[in-house]
Amino acid sequence: MTNELFILLWSAASIGFVHTILGPDHYLPFIVIGKARNWSLSRTLGLTMVCGIGHVLSSVIIGMLGIFIGIQLQKLTWFEGIRGNLAAWGLIAFGLLYAIWGLRHYFKHKKAHSSHGHNPSTKTTPWMLFIIFFLGPCEPLIPLLMYPAAHESTTAIILVTTIFGLVTVGTMLITVWAASLGLSKIRLNKLHPLSHFVAGIIIFVSGLSIQFLGL
Repeated sequence: MTNELFILLWSAASIGFVHTILGPDHYLPFIVIGKARNWSLSRTLGLTMVCGIGHVLSSVIIGMLGIFIGIQLQKLTWFEGIRGNLAAWGLIAFGLLYAIWGLRHYFKHKKAHSSHGHNPSTKTTPWMLFIIFFLGPCEPLIPLLMYPAAHESTTAIILVTTIFGLVTVGTMLITVWAASLGLSKIRLNKLHPLSHFVAGIIIFVSGLSIQFLGL
């Protein structure tokens, strides 16, 4: 293993971790949706893993195509930026719509003193999150890792993307796991009827932070 490859592999792990931790969209949607819908931890983590894999895989596919077809890095970076904007606005729209639905759900079931029961968007929610995450690029992956690795070898590209993917998805899972366990110990009886509304607002703000603060 060359020194350059070792540095790239270490960078892949470091960037994957930092990129995930600094991006609240990588974990907040799963934490709040899982809490609001009273999902089991395994179900929440399962959705997190599937969305995380889709998130990384989409950029890997685009990066691989760009490298082997010979597309200039600048053009791929521009395309990834477009994908990033679409994903951020998708998260904003999803959070806002979910908050509105949650508020209507609260008033509709206020007499029952529960926000459970009728959840018409139960099947839609996971699919919406997956589509948003699949659209969302891993911004540093292609310019900082894949293209430099291409100067080494095809094996280097595979190793770099694998480590980046494992660390990214692993960090998502650990963060969601830890936060979900923490929330399970906290009783929020007064806020529980508004849990869907609160979840929507948090996702909405998460999307805004990505779009306008670059987190």
